[in-house]
Amino acid sequence: MAAGGGRLALQAVLTVLAVGVAARLYRAGEDPLSVLGAGTVRRALLNSSAAWVVQFYSSSCGHCIAFAPTWRALAGDVKDWESAIRIGVLDCGEEENYETCKEYGIHFYPTFRFFKAFTKQFTTGENYKGADRELQTVRQMMIDFLQNHSQESRPPACPLLDPVSSSDVISLFDKKAPHYTAIVVESNNSYIGREVILDLIQYENIVVKRVLNFDKSFLEKLGVTSVPSCYLMHPNGSRGLVTMLKPLRSFFSSYLKSLPGVRKKLLSPLELHAKENKEESTEIKPWKDFDKSKLYMADLESGLHYLFRVELATHKMLEGAELKTFKDFVTISAKLFPGRQPVVKLLETLQEWLVSLPLDKIPYDAILDLVNNKMRISGIFLTKRMEWVGCQGSRPELRGYTCSLWKLFHTLTVQAALRPAALLNTGLEDNPQTVLHIMRRYIHHFFGCRACAQHFEEMAKESMDSVQTWDKAVLWLWEKHNVVNNRLAGDLTEDPRFPKVQWPTPDLCPACHEEMKGLHSWNEAQVLQFMKHHYGSENILYRYTESQTESSETELKDAREENDKSLLEKPGGNRENVVLNQENLRDSESKLFNKLMGNHGPVKDSSKGAFESAKHQESRQSVIFLGIGFSNIDMSLCVVLYVASSLFLMIMYFFFRMRSKRWKVKYYRPSV
Repeated sequence: MAAGGGRLALQAVLTVLAVGVAARLYRAGEDPLSVLGAGTVRRALLNSSAAWVVQFYSSSCGHCIAFAPTWRALAGDVKDWESAIRIGVLDCGEEENYETCKEYGIHFYPTFRFFKAFTKQFTTGENYKGADRELQTVRQMMIDFLQNHSQESRPPACPLLDPVSSSDVISLFDKKAPHYTAIVVESNNSYIGREVILDLIQYENIVVKRVLNFDKSFLEKLGVTSVPSCYLMHPNGSRGLVTMLKPLRSFFSSYLKSLPGVRKKLLSPLELHAKENKEESTEIKPWKDFDKSKLYMADLESGLHYLFRVELATHKMLEGAELKTFKDFVTISAKLFPGRQPVVKLLETLQEWLVSLPLDKIPYDAILDLVNNKMRISGIFLTKRMEWVGCQGSRPELRGYTCSLWKLFHTLTVQAALRPAALLNTGLEDNPQTVLHIMRRYIHHFFGCRACAQHFEEMAKESMDSVQTWDKAVLWLWEKHNVVNNRLAGDLTEDPRFPKVQWPTPDLCPACHEEMKGLHSWNEAQVLQFMKHHYGSENILYRYTESQTESSETELKDAREENDKSLLEKPGGNRENVVLNQENLRDSESKLFNKLMGNHGPVKDSSKGAFESAKHQESRQSVIFLGIGFSNIDMSLCVVLYVASSLFLMIMYFFFRMRSKRWKVKYYRPSV
């Protein structure tokens, strides 16, 4: 018993350490690249003496995880180029980087952007346009980007990469130089010469040039019979063709670096601003015990938080198909999500608000303000933190949001099958493929991992149209989820603690598994029954969910700390500043829906009055008045109606009084 208990204790300790200290995809100081963040990216890119290529990725994106070794290898391969062009990464999945990725217009992951040297103003960079993301292709695109710099903006450390003429080379024969001069002879479409030039820019006592193989007489003079070849001129005046075992870049560069007197320059390290290479946080996050047969509301709510506040934030304006998809997603979520009352009320409020606004375009910031409840509507709430339970991974970048998104749509398909009447009068009730189609459109327009979205689209094209009932929709999504599990089994994105297996496993649903002629088969009737139970309301556990009180206390504490920090940074910070800050906060809240008053698109209803009415109806601030629950607009309307009623009564009174006087004058008969 003691030995068994000791093993369990040791396993628990190792588990905690694995989760808490595990690295992200890239580690500052260990990987040969710059790990950028919200506080460093602008300072690194603006007025930089080197060009940059930055990968914007998300630690929850499976394709980003699979691509990380390639990007890391590329950074190591071109490490000697960093004085001319540098490689960086920025994790858009980190909460502190949400706004930064939004500013750079990052919609999907991974996104590669090039930034020129000596950029004076903010720019979102140039998109990578390579045929693929292979290491060699990206490396060649980096060279092309360097050559596209103007003479004035070219990085000082980057030598000329254009080929020299054969006459220029011949003119060097009669000159003695204090350094080696290497001439790489190559074809017009070769990149080897430029790669070798960049490989040697951090080395002194050697100059590398490239020449094209157009001049046959020149090639004969050098003794070049094949390309690429390297012709070397020594400081003592001797010269000749270098014999290489293989005409490869690595052979050329290695040979030239090993020449006597050629050594690496003593360069002062490129200035990196604080936090760029900060050490990884070693905060230990304890493992949450969970029952894998249960569905945890914390996973679903964390998924909604990420969806609304992170994934959607990459789209500054929703319009057209994106807006229609978002409206439909909110509609089915409001009608089918089996959540806590504050979350359901938030979804219902958002759905009513979207329906009532007759706009062709809606800015994301207006949606975010409602999700964050800037209007102070009583009883609505959505957590602002990610608390993975059934979706937690053994490393921070594994599982998480992608797991929760699967769970969310499984839940919606099951709820639609259990209570299809919930969709009545939404315009979505007649098609059993409704939830699947909305999922398909959402993944197409909003899901950050492009490769994942393409795979899902291929599965949808193949068989989604064959779904004829609500139950078949449940089984279709279950079947395709298992297809994905099978494809990713053994992949770099697989969590070793949670291997990709066919689900549900026999221990969760023994009746789901059968054998026919010695081969495994599924009992789909039992699978359907299991799915309806597993994703039903009765199977949901609310452990680890955040309460509204906890969230308010956390936000208040963060606000106080931020306010104190800002006052400390300003020498003149005093009580007057505090009062002004509080007034500014109230002013900013009162201007919440002014964003919608700009020219965000044509109003479908030409009646200005109808638009104004809808706007006032939805933008009301639900501030409690005398404990009754009337809003400011409610009270304003009461006052206006009261004044109007008083004026009307006064007018009627004077009208009938004057009429009475005229009647008396007309019909008055004096007595005789």
